[in-house]
Formats: sequence, structure tokens, C-alpha cells
Amino acid sequence: MKLDDSRRSDNVEDDRGGGGGIRGIHLGLGGTVVLLVVGYFMGISPSTMLSFINGDGQQVSTQAPTPATSAGGANDPQVDFVRAVLGETEDVWGAYFNKMGKTYVPPKLVLFSYSVESACGMASSAAGPFYCPGDRKVYLDLAFFNQLSTEFGAPGDFARAYVIAHEVGHHVQNLLGITDKASSAEQAAGKVGANKVSVQVELQADCFAGVWAEEANQARHIMEPGDLESGLTAASSVGDDTLQKEHQGMVVPDSFTHGTSAQRVKWFKRGFESGKIDACDTFGAGASL
Repeated sequence: MKLDDSRRSDNVEDDRGGGGGIRGIHLGLGGTVVLLVVGYFMGISPSTMLSFINGDGQQVSTQAPTPATSAGGANDPQVDFVRAVLGETEDVWGAYFNKMGKTYVPPKLVLFSYSVESACGMASSAAGPFYCPGDRKVYLDLAFFNQLSTEFGAPGDFARAYVIAHEVGHHVQNLLGITDKASSAEQAAGKVGANKVSVQVELQADCFAGVWAEEANQARHIMEPGDLESGLTAASSVGDDTLQKEHQGMVVPDSFTHGTSAQRVKWFKRGFESGKIDACDTFGAGASL
């Protein structure tokens, strides 16, 4: 990706020095990776994952996040990358909302290590990156980027940008009122029905990530040869069927919460090829349910 000329967002908060260590069960890298996959991509809530890991029910201490532009953060290439990608999402969605006669209020992105407290509850790194509609923040442990490459086979800058853009896609859903409607639909449905709604929500976030990529590339030519393939690889690598087959040895469609590899690739490509959120109708009744 070509991000040298991209505006760096000031909405990145660095909570990595907040003292958020995890007490109780101490996991090695292998255990963390397994829980990362199960927790994030199988739909287990961050608070549930943290309760399991902590075991003793102790709270994780945190301190107020500091801007990522403070000492150390500004010189960290990964932090700079996050700020650049987040800045691109702000510019794209800001312009897009303006065309719709709406105001885009960008999310904060909180960097954390091991664990973090959000309005959605306590969460550990094992839960993976997530968006909390309660405080309108994206939460990311930078260690996930390494696991994306080594464990999921999706290396490259654009694969990492896809992760951020997907979570920001959930923020766009929140601003458009889709999140609340989807939540109501999940509560009204049984477990299988709720899982289906969850899949629709996640696939739409993938589609929105594709819309962002197309719009940013048209405006500032941020993509290089191979970037699209990198994003599609990332989308494919985190499909429910792929992860279940790898970690369970079998596929259980009724338990899907994020969609199959083929679905995730399909919807990301649809967003990218169209550049319009109207093309992201995963619900079959308009982008806003």
C-alpha cells in the first residue's frame, strides 16, 4: 500500500501501557491463537472469553488511554500504519456521508495489549479486534497482525488494512442505525436465527470494507499490485467454514456467525467493485434492514 501521503488520524489511543495484564490462567502463544480464532471468529463475546481466561473473576486494571502520537507511539511503524489507514477511512466515509446529507463521526481506535475494558465489557487479546457500539470505539492488539500473517496465511499491508476497515464498517453500520435493528432481530430470533443475522451483519461489514478500499484508491491511489489479492486472502482465511474445519475437523453451518470464506470474499469484492453501500444489501431488504 502507498500511504506516505495519507493523512494520519488523531483518533488513535494507545492503551498498551495501561497495566492491563491478565491474571489467572496464563496462556502461551499456541493457546492464545486457538482462543483468538474461537473467540473472535466463532462469535464468542469478548467478555465471555475474558471470564474464561481470568478464571478467578479478578478485574483487569486499566489506565486512561493516551494519544498514539505521544512518546514512542509516533515512531512505531505499526502505529503509524494504523493511523494512516484510520485516516483514510475517516476521509472516505466523511465524504461519503456528506454526499448522503449526513455527518460522519469517526470512531476512536484503541490499541491495547493483553486486555482492555470497553463499554461492551472486559476483553482479552484472545477475542481479537472488535468494535464496541456502546462507546463507538475499535479495539486492536497489534499482535493480531502477526497472527494474521503467520497463523491465517494472510500477510501484507492490505490484509491488515482490511481488518481495520472491517471494524470501521461496523461503526458505519452503527451510525446508519443498522446495528440496533440487527440487535433487535437477533433477540427476536432463536439461536440459529440470531447466528444468521450475525452473518449478515459481518458480511455487510466486509462489503463496507470493500467500498472503502475502492473509494480510497480512486481518491488517492493507495493500492499497489497484489493488494486486492492480499485483502481477498484475508477475507477467505477467516471464513467460519475454513476455521471450523481447521480447528474442529468438521463444519457446522448452523453455528456460523461471520460467513463462509466464499461469502466473505464475495461481499468484499462486491463492495470493492461497486464502491457503493447500496450494493451491500446482505439482508435482502435494503442496507438498513
